[in-house]
Amino acid sequence: MSKSFWGYRRENGRVGVRNHVIVLPLDDLSNAAAEAVANNIKGTLALPHHYGRLQFGADLELHFRTLIGTGSNPNVAAVVVIGIEPGWTGRVVDGIAKTGKPVVGFSIEGNGDIATIAAASRAAKDFVHWASETRREETHIRELWVSVKCGESDTTSGLASNPTVGNFIDKADAWGATTCFGETSELTGAEKVCANRAATPQVAEKFLKTWTAYNDFILANKTNDLSESQPTKGNIEGGLSTIEEKAFGNLQKIGKKARFIDVLEPAEAPAKGAGLYFMDTSSAAAECVTLQAAAGFAVHLFPTGQGNVIGNPIVPVVKLSANPRTVRTMSEHIDLDVTGLLRRELTLDEAGERLIDITLRTADGRLTAAEVLGHREFVMTKLYRSA
Repeated sequence: MSKSFWGYRRENGRVGVRNHVIVLPLDDLSNAAAEAVANNIKGTLALPHHYGRLQFGADLELHFRTLIGTGSNPNVAAVVVIGIEPGWTGRVVDGIAKTGKPVVGFSIEGNGDIATIAAASRAAKDFVHWASETRREETHIRELWVSVKCGESDTTSGLASNPTVGNFIDKADAWGATTCFGETSELTGAEKVCANRAATPQVAEKFLKTWTAYNDFILANKTNDLSESQPTKGNIEGGLSTIEEKAFGNLQKIGKKARFIDVLEPAEAPAKGAGLYFMDTSSAAAECVTLQAAAGFAVHLFPTGQGNVIGNPIVPVVKLSANPRTVRTMSEHIDLDVTGLLRRELTLDEAGERLIDITLRTADGRLTAAEVLGHREFVMTKLYRSA
């Protein structure tokens, strides 16, 4: 099997698998203008969201890290940023500009929507022309940054689809790729086993500190009961009765050999070279994928049991399932059927090779089911109530 793909080499050396020109609103007030620009200029993509006013401290830093990281993702060719005022808009523009990619910002205060939309539309049109002449080049899979998360898990997830992703991670790790897993809450009950997969005692300690901080946050909010949240109704219907069962199935996604080399803050880009990373994320699908995309991951692998339909605007989400009912009733959402594992028609190694194949085809330009169906879930993580 070929271990190369055709990707877009960006100005900072990273390789993307899509060539988006995005219109990025700084804040909720700028969504309408951003969507108007995307409506005017075909070939652009607006990323509306609900936050950006009166945030503070770590919450504000996360907001900027997510927006700047989204614009910096190698799947993005160029960015038009629109904000209500110039100061924070400029901060996002300056952050993205460090990658060397084309980016420009516009502010609505003192100009109004109509003038802002007109100016931003002209800039977006020029970016689309420029991006359309960008060409792919052949690249080794080690330069493909891959994130993973599971959703609507059931017994088939831990038995088959998650281990298939784990087989991929083990192989990618051996090739020198950069990969990432997260879902802090969904490791509850398996946190010590997860810590044992850290590359060093220092990384293990950092992971346990991160998990404990999450647990302390739950207790600080006056609850020790995650019923109705973890496990979800879908998890329970699929046979997972406790968060511990869910956690040990979840952990199958990091394989049997790979060891994670660092623990990342939400939306933090890896800085220790190739290898497996853990990111502190929500277990909500759209939030987790948004944070990993903002960290620079270009393809996402998403095993599902009961049938989660998540997508992302800038990162293709490759969905696989081992649940025969889900593959039968929700076939339009599934990119890879690994039900053969449960029928003993496939070995785990063969399933992993099939996942490598569909991932490389996606990197080459094949649209995922989520992309074809228009799933563009972009959800910012918010830590605190607004000031």
